Amino acid sequence: MFFNTKKYKEEAEKNRKHNLSEEPSMFNMISLAILATFAPTRIFLRMHKKHIENKATTEEKSGNFEQIPVIYLHGFRGGDYTTAVMVKQACKDKGNDKYLKVIADLLGNFKLEGTWTGDKNPIVQVVFRQRIIGIYGIDYYLSFVLPFLAKRYHFTRYNAVAHSLACPCVVRTEMKNYRNKNFPHLKTCSFIAGPFDGVTYLGDIPNVNILTKKGRPSVINPHYFYFLFRRKRFNPNISVLNIYGNILDNTNTDKFISVISAKSIRYILAPNAHSYHEVEVRGKKYAEHSWMHDNPFVINIVDKFIGLKK
Repeated sequence: MFFNTKKYKEEAEKNRKHNLSEEPSMFNMISLAILATFAPTRIFLRMHKKHIENKATTEEKSGNFEQIPVIYLHGFRGGDYTTAVMVKQACKDKGNDKYLKVIADLLGNFKLEGTWTGDKNPIVQVVFRQRIIGIYGIDYYLSFVLPFLAKRYHFTRYNAVAHSLACPCVVRTEMKNYRNKNFPHLKTCSFIAGPFDGVTYLGDIPNVNILTKKGRPSVINPHYFYFLFRRKRFNPNISVLNIYGNILDNTNTDKFISVISAKSIRYILAPNAHSYHEVEVRGKKYAEHSWMHDNPFVINIVDKFIGLKK
């Protein structure tokens, strides 16, 4: 009856090729994640001297246009392997195999690899080095990663493609910075398997919560309350795509996120968004939480939504 962290680890990392020499220790990941979770303790993270390891190249713009990057974000226990297939296909659909890989840690250090391309939609893969981290920790990552990239590469808007726990964090970040002109803002956001109102057996028991006639969940967790009271802060120019899974095993989940939790964000965003689209993927073979980001059907929909594929 409780969230199975061991099972989630096995599912989330089943396609991962471990390189322990590059992986922070468990103590490092957990201790820094704790510091990042609470606002008063984040000062200890900011005291660290920042280091940028730049191995990336930057192409000049190929015309007079606004660059709007497509930024790929992973969630809890994710990594570069989470978004690797999506990034590869995005490059293929765009007709350019170059992309920028950004590895960030909670101390504010960055490692840049690959290429910031000179076209309209540079592809950016963001990797959180301390990856065992909750919603407040990912919030903290986004609070300094996005402005860093925007200042360095001169963009004001971006397209987000987020998986799992990164999905609610993208919404929270936009709402928190809705008046901040120096912070990059969303043009479109594509959510894949997002837990907007709880995780299965961690505040969300399958087939208990329901949506009211208006679409609001009857059981609301603290994070959803955050969205509820700030829903007017979501810019009406943003287009939203929400993709979620149902493995059809009578739980109405993708193994870890319930359909209700994933769909609950519609009540918050749809009334104000420029457009809101929702897609349910079904079947054990196609809709499992840690397979969705590699599912060709899902990737095809995302790339068409962003405009990378006609």
